[in-house]
Amino acid sequence: MKKTAISTLVLTSAVSLSAWADTYLATNWMSPVHILNEQPYQKLASELAEASNGDFRFEVYSSGALVPAKTTLQGIRDGVAQLGVVYPGYTPSELPVNNVLNDLVFTSSDALAAALAYTEMGINHAALKDEWLNNGGLFLGGYSTPVYNFICMDPVVNPDDVQGRKIRTAGGAQTEWIRSLGGVPVSVPIGDVYSGLSRGSIDCTLSDPTNLDKGNKFWEVAESVTTLPMGVVMGATYVLNPRFWQSLDTDYKELLLDHLAMGLARTQVTYAADVEAALAGSRERGLEVLQPSDAFQATLAAFQEDFISTLPEQAMEDRGVDDPSAMIEEFLDKQTQWSQRLSEVDRTDPAAIAQLISEEIYDKIELDSFVN
Repeated sequence: MKKTAISTLVLTSAVSLSAWADTYLATNWMSPVHILNEQPYQKLASELAEASNGDFRFEVYSSGALVPAKTTLQGIRDGVAQLGVVYPGYTPSELPVNNVLNDLVFTSSDALAAALAYTEMGINHAALKDEWLNNGGLFLGGYSTPVYNFICMDPVVNPDDVQGRKIRTAGGAQTEWIRSLGGVPVSVPIGDVYSGLSRGSIDCTLSDPTNLDKGNKFWEVAESVTTLPMGVVMGATYVLNPRFWQSLDTDYKELLLDHLAMGLARTQVTYAADVEAALAGSRERGLEVLQPSDAFQATLAAFQEDFISTLPEQAMEDRGVDDPSAMIEEFLDKQTQWSQRLSEVDRTDPAAIAQLISEEIYDKIELDSFVN
């Protein structure tokens, strides 16, 4: 089998693929113990090498050591790495269509279904797939963060509780949502939230609950969590250099896809387990873990319904895309379909979910003609 690799890490935009090797390069801007590195990258590298008797190996560069987060897609295009994790929000001009879906998932309440709907559409939907290819990447799987909640000092359980509060958001629909409640959206890096909560410069943050304990340790300063489901954030777990994919024999493509399916499944299962652990640990530390009122849930539902109806026009205006109405409807339909499929398997079993991913997505790929 002919295998493609790059002989040097310092490359110009004109990349030669004349050097051959058994070990390929994967780039991940997160630390080796981050969920989006440990589960889909560190384990992939070790298990793929074992399954191929050492013939098919990835060397994983973590913490942005090879390529920074915001230029990962360029690095994959140029052959600096053959595989990497890409967040479309870092390249909105290059990936406007993908970012429409990331706008849409403010309305999602099922992280696993969102991740798999995105994976299926990123592989099969022409506009999404071509957008990646036009930027030198081959999309082969996506992730979703856990559902965002309120993490606050004083409790927030009713719409009126948000009035006048300074609340950190990640922009987009989150900002509009907080503004619609009379809150004050604040834009600060996630690394500054801990000090902001402790000093009182912000009252709350919208965040997935894993940030209560993993890395950011918000449970050391916050006093309450309200489990109002305010959407997710999606990204591409696996983006490959298309020429690298084309260089692989069919057997290696199949082997790789088997391991990618397990990587996607493990990532989402670990995220879900860590949410439960974070909420349980928060209760043990004396934080209030609160349910939103019926009025709060109804207010959110009304906002999300209106958001979906206005998103196509807003996306055309802000992102310069063609009318995405059909794509939005397809994603919502596929998300529902995935929720139904997942109701028939054990959501805590990565092997069961990986099998479902393979059967419903990867096994349907025409390997030889997937990239022309």
